[in-house]
Amino acid sequence: MFETFQRIMISKSRWMLVLQGLETTLKIAFFAILIGSILGCIFALFKISKSKILRFIAGTYTTIIRGIPMATQLMIFYFVVFAQTLIGNNAELIAIIAFGINSGAYCTEIFRAGIQGVDPGQMEAGRSLGLTWSQTMTRIILPQAFRTVLPTYTSEFITLIKETSVASFIAVTDLQKSCDDIRNQTYNAWIPLISCAVIYLILTIGLTQLFSLVEKRMAKSDRN
Repeated sequence: MFETFQRIMISKSRWMLVLQGLETTLKIAFFAILIGSILGCIFALFKISKSKILRFIAGTYTTIIRGIPMATQLMIFYFVVFAQTLIGNNAELIAIIAFGINSGAYCTEIFRAGIQGVDPGQMEAGRSLGLTWSQTMTRIILPQAFRTVLPTYTSEFITLIKETSVASFIAVTDLQKSCDDIRNQTYNAWIPLISCAVIYLILTIGLTQLFSLVEKRMAKSDRN
């Protein structure tokens, strides 16, 4: 077993391909969740707005994005939306945008639920202290909402990392694509695919533990 692993992954430095693919996967996931979080905050506020137009925009966005498979969205962005633009040949950037927009729809519902889960009296209390609506939202409501939604937000980030495996559909050499290339080069499916699975598993477990630690520290600071 070890000799087979060494021959396939070590001898010709194919493990470097895996590291490069992992770097691409993490880059896409990081910037996508950043975009998704920003969009999520914006559209969550739209959803709880008194404006029917803003609520309609947010509802349309989340319905469309959550109703179409990620792989389909990715190919639409690559082959249709950005095909004739300056970034048409930058598959990695298109993947970041596509995954970011997709994540934003899920973050919208996560953040909306968190905001609406905060006692409405908190807003009234903030306004009675002379704070504006935006000040009350950023200083009182959102910090409490973030603590509430952190476990769900963690799940969204982990799901996003796993979903990036379809980035290879538009020729992005991510972790999954790198392992597939090794499989094609060596005619051995076992070692590359199991290696890929183990790396994804380590990533998800590591992130789960990291966010769990953050959640515990936030809970501890609240008690203090």
